[in-house]
Amino acid sequence: MTDHIAFCAERQALLLLDQRFLPDREESFVCRNTADTIYALQTMVVRGAPAIGVTAAYGCYLAAREAGEAGDGWKERLRALLTELEEARPTAVNLRWAVTRMREKWRALGDVARDALLSAWLGEAQEMHAEDIEINKVMGKFGAALIADGDTVMTHCNAGALATAGYGTALGVIRAAFEQGKNIRVIANETRPFLQGARLTAYELAKEGIPVTVACDNAVGHLMKKGMVQKVVVGADRIAANGDAANKIGTYTVALAAKAHGVPFYVAAPASTFDLTLESGELIPIEDRTPREVTHVGEHRITPENVPVYNFAFDVTPAELIAGIITEKGVLTAPYTASIRAAIGGK
Repeated sequence: MTDHIAFCAERQALLLLDQRFLPDREESFVCRNTADTIYALQTMVVRGAPAIGVTAAYGCYLAAREAGEAGDGWKERLRALLTELEEARPTAVNLRWAVTRMREKWRALGDVARDALLSAWLGEAQEMHAEDIEINKVMGKFGAALIADGDTVMTHCNAGALATAGYGTALGVIRAAFEQGKNIRVIANETRPFLQGARLTAYELAKEGIPVTVACDNAVGHLMKKGMVQKVVVGADRIAANGDAANKIGTYTVALAAKAHGVPFYVAAPASTFDLTLESGELIPIEDRTPREVTHVGEHRITPENVPVYNFAFDVTPAELIAGIITEKGVLTAPYTASIRAAIGGK
């Protein structure tokens, strides 16, 4: 699955498979400018840290096209649009990483004409797109070594092809193990309130013939107690320098249950998801999304009117609950401050 993020040169537009409608129907959302891209990011047309990064890279190109409307003031207008774009969502560090990489490309080119910048940026975005797929495949091979024949692997949210440029982080590990001929099964936690596990992870795995069962989020402890889970592999939206990892809300609870039942808990994420400017996960900003995602299922209200809800989109799993962080550099283990510094960089 690699066509859910596609740049159409003929239409000069970014075509995104609209994940809000899956698995019921497959429909494209068209991004032609910065506002379209920001809308797609904020409303979860596209989601998942690596996919957000690739989308943002193409979004920079669209912003440069849009800035041409400002005439001689296009550079100032473009800088403003890039700031708007990188602030679209607060938790996934890949968004800022992608915009920063495009800015650095601009800086390296010097004082170039807008047409030259457009050409360079489109090439850079396409390179980032291809890189992500290859990185995830390498990551998958490292992670597959941790999965034994006969394992049932639990995952939370969707960290598959849909969350990346086309292979997956956590699901990339599962895919790689399956491709190696290992007899594995997957438990996809439904992942309230947006149901990324039930809607997206189950959709992906079922399409590829990988055995998957959906479980309610609050069944995690019960399933582990019954010995029905041998490994947990999840993705991440941001990882601090000490190994604390932010992922979809509920991941921390899964990690606590895994620790209590002796189930190894792994995080799979590329180097671009590490934020080495943050010493710990306490400093990771947590997105607070619209209450409607909790109060409604589709158009049907399930809570009383005027009753407030919490809708934190992410939580942080402390490094001490993580058995290993699977990256394209290898599997990092504790002490994470040292292993991250050696593999990824930082002070």
